[in-house]
Amino acid sequence: MVFNINGIESIKMTNQRIEILKNVIIFSETSTSVLKRIALSLIEVVVEKNESIFHKGDKLDSMFIIVKGEVIVHDKDHVFARFSENDFFGEYSLIDSSVRSASVTAVKKTNLLRLDQSIFNEILKEDTEVAKSILKALIKRLRNYNILEEELTQNSIQIQKQKDILEKQRQELEELNATKDKFFTIIAHDLKNPFNTVIGLSELLMERFDSYEAAKTKDFITQIHKFSTNAYNLLENLLQWAKSQTEKLKVNPGKVDLYDLSNENVSLYKENALNKGIQLVSEVENGMYAFIDKNMISTVIRNLISNAIKYTRKGGKIVLSASNRNNFINFSITDTGIGIPDENLDKLFRIDVNITTQGTDDEAGTGLGLIICKEFVEKNGGTIHASSKVDIGTKVTFTVPSFNK
Repeated sequence: MVFNINGIESIKMTNQRIEILKNVIIFSETSTSVLKRIALSLIEVVVEKNESIFHKGDKLDSMFIIVKGEVIVHDKDHVFARFSENDFFGEYSLIDSSVRSASVTAVKKTNLLRLDQSIFNEILKEDTEVAKSILKALIKRLRNYNILEEELTQNSIQIQKQKDILEKQRQELEELNATKDKFFTIIAHDLKNPFNTVIGLSELLMERFDSYEAAKTKDFITQIHKFSTNAYNLLENLLQWAKSQTEKLKVNPGKVDLYDLSNENVSLYKENALNKGIQLVSEVENGMYAFIDKNMISTVIRNLISNAIKYTRKGGKIVLSASNRNNFINFSITDTGIGIPDENLDKLFRIDVNITTQGTDDEAGTGLGLIICKEFVEKNGGTIHASSKVDIGTKVTFTVPSFNK
């Protein structure tokens, strides 16, 4: 028996090419007989290291299969993909003559098999079943792409949710740090200073009480009372604020007449206002009922009145007013004080911004009261904002739900 060695090698090479073609997506549904015809039409190509197979923008109607070696798909220095043995590229060039969207360059010496569109078209004309099998393979691939796209969309949604959670946590952490900084600043400076003054004045009285005239002694006692009251009010705000930060302060809403609540707080600060020659009045009508936590909103009104007195000059006026609007009550405290510059208005209720201005009688300010006002109003389902003109006055308005029978 005589064997034709060259013939055996040729058959072996053809079979190897057929197996390679079976791994190409568009030929996955094609019969072996057709694959054999394609295999016999393949052209061997050898490219050296760093040699380009084609460049971006070239019009080359061929598909390539890598027998040995490695190539990169790239646009200048940016590498999109790497292909090696049994990989293929340019398969869609057999049915689409668009220009190349990227360049392909050999990383090392590479052996390729090339199938030209012209040869492929001849095979299609001779056997219509080839077109059907290719179409079937493309539809299958499209379905896989749709499944992959859906999975990617779901993953993208999950990633976005995680990003949103992380962003929220970042903002909460920043706010927590700002809260901590504000807290320690107040304790280290604003709360310490009044006590230093009280201690200093009381020591003078203890050491030289008999040497002071009655008027001087009364002045010292007045100063001690003033700074003690300021320290007490600040400490009260700190405690309320600390409770709200730890969420131990619960909202207990109920029916509250803002007429009574306004008058109670006006009475509380009447003497403070008179001492500065300021007229403090409430124009809130009787029967103006809100659905609120009375203690919280009373704290809000107290802080706003205290602020208005602090920044209003002698002979000024502070007016409390309220009006119903769309199931809410607009409650306003309007003063004829020194006003607030436009650039500071948006920063009034922010804990991460430190805005402190001396009062008209050099009263100290921490900005904590307004921060508490914002938190308490929002806990009661309302909003708060301020409008102001320098040297004309300020109007702070907050909304709270009205009580509906």
